[in-house]
Amino acid sequence: MTKTRVAVDVGGTFTDVCIMDEDTGQIRIEKTPSTPDDPMRAIMTGISDAGIDLADVTMFSHGTTVATNALITRKLPRAAMVCTEGFRDVVEIRRSNKEDLWDTYKDVAKPYIPRRDRLTVKERIDAAGKVIAELDEAEARRVAKILKKRDVKAIAVCFINSYVNGDHEVRMRDILRAEMPDVHISISSQIMPEIFEHERFSTTMVNAVVSPVVVDYVSRLGDKLAEGGYTRDLLLLHTGGGVMTPASVKDFAARLAGSGIAAGALASRFIGNLCGFENSIGFDMGGTSTDVSLCFQGNSTVTKDWYIEYGYPIRFPSIEVLTIGAGGGSLAWKDEGGSLRNGPQSAGAFPGPACYSNGNEVATNSDANVVLGRLGHSLAGGDITLDADLAEKAIRDTVAEPFGMELHAAAEAVIDVANANMANAVRLLSISRGHDPRDFALVAFGGAGALHGAAVAKELSIPVVIVPPNPGVTSAMGCLLVDIQHDFSDSFMADASQTSPEDLEAAFARIEKEAVDRLRHEDVSPENTVLQRTVEMMYQGQWRSLAVSAPATITSTEDLVRGFHDEHEREYNFRREDAPVSIFRVGVKATGVVQKAELPSFEVTPHAPEPASQRDVWFNGKSRRTDVFDRATMKAGAEFSGPAIVEQVDSTVVVPPGATAKIDQYMNILIRVKD
Repeated sequence: MTKTRVAVDVGGTFTDVCIMDEDTGQIRIEKTPSTPDDPMRAIMTGISDAGIDLADVTMFSHGTTVATNALITRKLPRAAMVCTEGFRDVVEIRRSNKEDLWDTYKDVAKPYIPRRDRLTVKERIDAAGKVIAELDEAEARRVAKILKKRDVKAIAVCFINSYVNGDHEVRMRDILRAEMPDVHISISSQIMPEIFEHERFSTTMVNAVVSPVVVDYVSRLGDKLAEGGYTRDLLLLHTGGGVMTPASVKDFAARLAGSGIAAGALASRFIGNLCGFENSIGFDMGGTSTDVSLCFQGNSTVTKDWYIEYGYPIRFPSIEVLTIGAGGGSLAWKDEGGSLRNGPQSAGAFPGPACYSNGNEVATNSDANVVLGRLGHSLAGGDITLDADLAEKAIRDTVAEPFGMELHAAAEAVIDVANANMANAVRLLSISRGHDPRDFALVAFGGAGALHGAAVAKELSIPVVIVPPNPGVTSAMGCLLVDIQHDFSDSFMADASQTSPEDLEAAFARIEKEAVDRLRHEDVSPENTVLQRTVEMMYQGQWRSLAVSAPATITSTEDLVRGFHDEHEREYNFRREDAPVSIFRVGVKATGVVQKAELPSFEVTPHAPEPASQRDVWFNGKSRRTDVFDRATMKAGAEFSGPAIVEQVDSTVVVPPGATAKIDQYMNILIRVKD
C-alpha cells in the first residue's frame, strides 16, 4: 500500500494539491480553479482529479483562507461582546490613529461587533489582580438572556485587567454557556493575557467572530475526508508557522486568519536553506496578489503587529508577510494624473485575464506576458487556453491607444509597473528593516513568481533567483514542512533586578503544563514534544518589548538581561547597559514534531539541455528568438543562458538576456542575474 501525504493550499485563482509519496519523496501536483463561494468544493475536486485514495493518506495538511476571506468580506455571523462596565468602546476608540494620517476622509473600518451588541456588566479587578468589585452575577445572567434573544452565534468576553486575573471572565463564560451551550465563547484571559486592552480586546473579538465560520468549515471538511477513508487528524496551518488540529481551532480560530500566506513563507525558507542560503526572500506571486517574506540567518521573521483590517490587531505570533495587490490578474489602468497604474484591482479567478476568454476586456499582467511571448498558449497543463488575440486587444484598448504606445511597448510598460510595485514591497521588508537585498537569494514561486522573479531581482541587485521544482504549488508544499505548534504566554511585569530565577521558573511551570496538556490532547508523544522559552523585556519607561531566548533551566537573570542588551543592539543599533530593565512577559512555543517531507536528490551531471521549441519573445523593446524548454524533461546539472523560457504544468520561468541558469540536485533552477 502506498503511503502518501497530501497538502492543499487555496489561492485566489487556483487551489493547489501537493501529493508526496512517503517512500520515495516523489512529489506530484494537481491544480484546479478555486471556488470562492465554498473552498471545500475545489479541494474535493482536486483530490478526485489527482486520483487520491484518502485511505492511503497518512497526513492531510491544509492552508486555508476561510477566516481571512470572512473578515475581508465581513460575511460573519452575529456576535456580541461582554465588557466591564465603562469599557464597551475600547475596540471603537482603538489607538485613535489612522492608516494614512494625511487622508482626512478615509475612516478606519467599523468594529466587527457593533456597539449595540457590546454589553457590559459590573466587575472590577485592579492591575495587581486584586478584586475591587465582585462580578454582578444577576446582571451577568440578564445579559446572557438578552444575547440569547438576539440569537448571537459567538461572544467575546473582555474584562479590564483580566490579563492578571481571569476568574471573572471564566465565571462569565460559565453563565453564558448555561444559557447558550452551543454558542462560541472566547475570553480574553485565555486568548491573549496581555496588558494592552485594545490589542487584547481586538484579538478576542476577531477570534470570536471567525469561530463559527472556521469551526463549521473545518468540521465539514473533516467529515468529507473521513467519508473518503481518511482516519487521521486534519492539520491546519496557522500564522505562526505550525499546524493545529480541529480541537485547537475551536479555541483559537483567529490563528487561521493568515493561514494561507504562512505556507509560502515556510516553503521559501526551507528551499533557501536547502540551496545553501540562510538569507532568502520569499516572492510568492499568484493570480491576485504577491506575498513577500524574509528569512534571516535561517529563521523567518515573526511579528505580533499584524491585522486583516487596519485598526483591529490580531496579536497571535505570525510569520511576517507583506501582501500587495499584484498578481497575474492585476488590472492595468490610467489614473487621474494620466499615469499608468497596475492593481490592486484584479480580474480574480473569474472572469480572469482577457486571454481566459471569460468576458474581461481590461488588460492584466497575464495578458501582457502573452503579448510579449513569455506565456505560451495554455496554463495548468492545457486546462486553460490562452487567447493571444484577446490579450492583444485588451493591451491595445487599455494601454497602447490611451497612452499612444506601440503594442509591445505597452505590454512591457504594464510589466515594468507591476515589477516596480513588487520591488518596492521587497524593499519595505528588507531595506527598511536594515537588511541589504544583495545579501539574499530570491525564492520565486506561485503561479507567476517565476515569470517576474528575475526582473525584480535585477531591480534590487539580488544576485540569485531560486525557482523550486513546482513553483505553482510551493505554498501547498509548505504545509508538508511544518510541525504542530502552539504559542503560550503570560504577563510577568517586574523589575529584572528584583526577580529571582525561582520566580521565573514558577511562571514558566504554569504555562508549560498548559502547553504539554495541549499537545497531549492532540496525541503528541512526550518524545516528540519540544518546548522553547522566551522572556520579553524592555528598558524601564519603554512600552515596546523584545523577546530573548531563555534556557530550559534559568539559573541567572543577569544572563537574560545581557541577552536583552544584545538583542536591543541588534534590533535598534544601540544598548544602554546602565538603564534598568523590566520583564514584561514569559512565553513558551510548544512544538509537536512531525516527520517532514524530504525532497529527492539527484546526481548532478553538467550538460546543455535540448530546447523543446523556439518562439519570439520581447525583452527591452526587441524581439528575441528564444529557446523554450520543457521542465519535465530537464535533468539535474542542466546549464543554459538567457533569453530562455522554461514551461511546466504549474508555472512558466523567464530567464532574461544576460542571465544564466543551472538546475541543482534538488531540481531547483538557480538563475544568476547580472546588473
